[in-house]
Amino acid sequence: MPNASSWSASSPLLLLWEDSSGTRIFLSLLYAVLAISGTLSNVMVIYLVFSFKKLQTTSNAFIVNGCAADLSVCALWMPQEAVLGLLPPNSSSLRSAEYRLLRGGLLGLGLTVSLASHLLVAFNRYVLITKLPSVYQALYQRRHTGCMIGLSWALALLLVPLLPGLWTPGSAQQSPPRQTDGGSRYTALLLALAVLGQTALLLHCYLGIVRRVRGSAKRVSVLNFHLLHQLPFPAAPPPPRRAQRRLSSVSVLLLCCVFLLGTQPLVWVSILGFFLRPAPPALQAASWLLLCSLSALNPLLYTWRSEEFRRAARSVLPRGEGPAAAPRPATAAGPAAA
Repeated sequence: MPNASSWSASSPLLLLWEDSSGTRIFLSLLYAVLAISGTLSNVMVIYLVFSFKKLQTTSNAFIVNGCAADLSVCALWMPQEAVLGLLPPNSSSLRSAEYRLLRGGLLGLGLTVSLASHLLVAFNRYVLITKLPSVYQALYQRRHTGCMIGLSWALALLLVPLLPGLWTPGSAQQSPPRQTDGGSRYTALLLALAVLGQTALLLHCYLGIVRRVRGSAKRVSVLNFHLLHQLPFPAAPPPPRRAQRRLSSVSVLLLCCVFLLGTQPLVWVSILGFFLRPAPPALQAASWLLLCSLSALNPLLYTWRSEEFRRAARSVLPRGEGPAAAPRPATAAGPAAA
C-alpha cells in the first residue's frame, strides 16, 4: 500500500489517494461521458465549419481553433484518465514519470490554446460590434487571422515544456503541504493570475458588446456581416426592441457565467492556497474537473444561438431535411422552425 505522498504523485489528475474504489469508478465514468460528448461535439463543429461556406467566417475560425485544442483534452487526455481510474493504485502506468509528463503535456496544450481561443473570439466580436467596419476588415485579414491562431499554439508549446509541474496537479497541488515544491506553488499562482487577467479581458469585451447593443440596436442591424450570425445572440433584431435587448443581455450573461463557473474555482483555489493554506483535496479536484469539463461544453456554448449552425446541423443529421422537404403542413412545421 503506497503512502500518501507517493499515491498523490502518481495518481490520475482528479483521483485522490484516499478515494474509495467506488469514487474512482464514478470519476472514471464521468471522464468517459465527458470524453465521448466533448469529442462528438467538437468534431461536429469542425466538420460543419469546413463543410458549409456560410460558416467559414473569422469568428468561426477562432471557434474551430478552440475545438481542435479541446479535442486534445476530450479525445486524448480524458479517455486515459478514465482508464487509469480503474487501475489499482500500485499500477506501473500510474508510477511512470514519462507517461505522467505526456498526459500533462496534452492537458496543458489543450487548455492553453482553448483559453486563448476564448479571448480571440471575444475580442473579434468586440471589434466587429464596437468599431467601424473598415477597422474590422483591416485587422482581421486572412493573414492576420492565421497569425493569431498560430500564436496561440506557439504560446502553448512554449509554456508546456517550461512549466513541467503546472498541468500535473497530482504532484503539485494534491500532495501534503510539507511536500509541496515552492516553484510549483509559484507556478500555480502565475497560472491563476494569467487566467484571471484573461477573464477580465473577456468580460470587458462581452460587456462592451452588451452596452453597445443595448444603446443602439440600429448599429447592429445595419452591419451586413456574416459574422453577426455567430454572436451568442440574434443578429437581426426581433420586432420588439426591448425584447431584443433583454435576450441579448441574457445570452451574453449565460456565456460569461458558464465560462466563470469553469475557470474561477481553480483560480481562487490556487490563489488562496498560495497566500493562506492549501484547499481540501476534494475542492482542488472539483475545481480541476470544472475547468476540464469546459472543453466539452465549449462547442455548445458558442453555437447554440446560431441559426446557421442549427440549420447546418439539421442538414447533416439523420432526418434533418425532413421538415424542409415537406413545407406543406404549415401547422406541423411552424413550431419546429420557431
